[in-house]
Amino acid sequence: MKYQTYTLRNYKEIPQLKNVPEEYLYNIEVVGNILPFKTNNYVVNELIEWDNYAEDPMFCLNFPQREMLRPDHFESMAGLLQAGADRSQISRLANEIRLDLNPHPAGQLEHNVPTYKGEPLPGVQHKYRETALFFPSQGQTCHAYCTFCFRWPQFSGISNMKFAMKQTDLLIGYLREHPEISDVLFTGGDPMVMSANNLATHLEALLDAKLPGLKNIRIGTKTLAFWPYRYLTDPDADSVLDIFKKVVDRGIHLAFMAHFSHPAELSTNAVQDAVGRILKTGAQIRTQSPVLNHINASADIWASMWKQQVSLGMVPYYMFVARDTGAKEYFALPLARTWQIFRKAYGQVSGICRTVRGPSMSTNPGKVQIVGVTEIHGERIFVLNFLQARNPEWVGRPFFAAYTEKAYWLNDLRPAFGKSEFFYSREFRRRLKIDEDSMGIYAEELGRVFRKCSGKWY
Repeated sequence: MKYQTYTLRNYKEIPQLKNVPEEYLYNIEVVGNILPFKTNNYVVNELIEWDNYAEDPMFCLNFPQREMLRPDHFESMAGLLQAGADRSQISRLANEIRLDLNPHPAGQLEHNVPTYKGEPLPGVQHKYRETALFFPSQGQTCHAYCTFCFRWPQFSGISNMKFAMKQTDLLIGYLREHPEISDVLFTGGDPMVMSANNLATHLEALLDAKLPGLKNIRIGTKTLAFWPYRYLTDPDADSVLDIFKKVVDRGIHLAFMAHFSHPAELSTNAVQDAVGRILKTGAQIRTQSPVLNHINASADIWASMWKQQVSLGMVPYYMFVARDTGAKEYFALPLARTWQIFRKAYGQVSGICRTVRGPSMSTNPGKVQIVGVTEIHGERIFVLNFLQARNPEWVGRPFFAAYTEKAYWLNDLRPAFGKSEFFYSREFRRRLKIDEDSMGIYAEELGRVFRKCSGKWY
């Protein structure tokens, strides 16, 4: 199959949209001017059930919905479009609205970017001791955009909101200075949009560097779900698989971190064949996704997805809580319900599916797992645990939050038993030099600077 993209520029050419009411198309136009929109012919032709598109998870996962924006944001953009505003006015308003959508959650921009030889590395993040994230500049797009994407600023057109870097040598230099890093995670965007040549340039540089600490290379990607032909019929598909095999043959574990959000993404012959080809290289495929309202907010869906993944030879890895960014109010679920979905799904599968961990929030202090809900001394509480943390000493240490059905994220929780703060809070602030009272002021000042510059970033 030849790859064909659809964006705001040409989405009305999709034949199936001829039966979609004009109101839906208008909503796509309005929301798509703020949140990135791109789909492709595989998603359109093989994944979406067009007879029931309004309720179809794959349609919702790719096509912007009106409810993904706050009403005031939607009406502001709609008014501008109806008035025939020029592109600069539309971009300026879009960027102002994006600032209200928490574009870089969990301190990615402020606290995760490391320095090397006194200079920041804008294409690297180092949050957890053993793992460095690398954002190759050639991989900062995707074959299709998820409407829940927490890295949507990568595609927003605002350069100062992007993580990206071409120079693998700077990454290697940083890794030499930090031998505690055993894992390099290629992320984006989607690294697998890169050509085989570009992918090889980065991976072979890491292999040739012979870094004694490097044990694992991970690739975070949605390609198996949205464009499995990357490993079947793309012109350089065989070359990509050869690169995977080369990594494995050099003694480095290659973990293919596949994003699957719904069983429909596992249903086609193309994805099943692609999974088989990747596994034959010696790479391991681990799977992950957030729990998403309107997409997969059902224990039966998750249990089915994990069973299918295991039957295809993949390893269920993470169930995430939807990040507090972008269209969060559309996709988010209360933590209590998210935990119930996980618990009920976990109870439906055999032990070999129970490699999955979650539900987990990727917060600024670390990956916080909701272990459960219980009652101690008459107080109903959440039991929480760090799966990863800025300080490894926090990992595996249970802590407790007062139960509330209104919590959607860690920031909505308060310590149980009358405590004033969680056990890690003071050290967390010290490590990151955070003055909590100043964070809101900083955000307001950032917005003022942006507006003063007429919507341009410098």
